[in-house]
Amino acid sequence: MIKYATAIRTRTASTEAILRRFTRNASHPTYAAMLEVGRAQKTIFVARYLRLRDLQREIEEGLNVMESSNGANFVIAYGKGGEIASNRRDEQEMFVLCLRILQSALVFVNTLMVQDILGEPEWVDLLTPADRCGLTPLFWSHVRPYGEVNLDMGTRLSLAAASIPCSRAPADQAARSTVENK
Repeated sequence: MIKYATAIRTRTASTEAILRRFTRNASHPTYAAMLEVGRAQKTIFVARYLRLRDLQREIEEGLNVMESSNGANFVIAYGKGGEIASNRRDEQEMFVLCLRILQSALVFVNTLMVQDILGEPEWVDLLTPADRCGLTPLFWSHVRPYGEVNLDMGTRLSLAAASIPCSRAPADQAARSTVENK
């Protein structure tokens, strides 16, 4: 077992190659020992998770961020339920890269909108540092996935005139209410 762990750590063998070797002989004693070590590590982690409230909060926050990100991706890639329509690897990569670019653009525009709102004098004393840490630029209640969009690349986007309609997703409720209370 130490030999295989060292090979993985020094990168002289890939994890996939070692696992492939054991899938042919699942009754190999080293494979059985590795499964037991994995179970022990999982048990240790679960015990730490149940004992430490900070770890629970950290994991919950990470899950909330990912759920919010997936919700935004669902709104951005609204056609066919956000499913990738092709089995070709290059088309799948292009879809994912375009999705990342669109999500980054959404976060950029939202950041500009939040900065404009927070630049107003009545917000300076209203928000505490903890409130500011809780702000997120990943909200999408103002995104219209259907309809015609006319872009004028010659003019700058007027964020001050942008209105935030009612929310379509509960995940961005806090961000929407922050923006609407201006």
